[in-house]
Amino acid sequence: MLRSDARDNRERVLEAARAVFAAEGLDAPMREVARRAGVGPATLYRRFPTKELLVAEAFRDQMRACYAIVDEGLADPEPWHGFAVVIQRLCELHAQDRGFTAAFVSAFPHALDLAADRARALKSIAELIRRAQDAGELRSDVVLDDVILVLMANNGIQARSTKARVAASQRFAELALRGLRAA
Repeated sequence: MLRSDARDNRERVLEAARAVFAAEGLDAPMREVARRAGVGPATLYRRFPTKELLVAEAFRDQMRACYAIVDEGLADPEPWHGFAVVIQRLCELHAQDRGFTAAFVSAFPHALDLAADRARALKSIAELIRRAQDAGELRSDVVLDDVILVLMANNGIQARSTKARVAASQRFAELALRGLRAA
């Protein structure tokens, strides 16, 4: 169990790492992460001896956020609403992310068991699709690859600021959902 100051430092480091890697890419120096987190390099390296470990932990937190979004959608008693909220929130999460996930996967393909994480996420999204189709709210020809395509397209949104990117992502999600909804 970490002391409260150590836990606070860890969270600041992870938050700074996500921001630095999103803005500068994974080639950004660890010292920049430490500077932005307001900790010394020794504190950073004590918690995360390698950049790969730091990136992996930052990614784990992001995966937890994705799972929470999908789980919330599955728990919704209204299948279309649950599906729509998942699409909207995942698009927003990716808009704030600036491609961190794609960069992580290409730079550190073995840092996490991505196959298991991906399989779990895809299985849950497929269940959301099935439920919304069974309720007659989602077009019957929609398949999992269509949802993946929506998320990939959303990841390509470019804007000068996070706020503008999130706004564009929200608009894109709304347009995509209109196209996916049953007539």
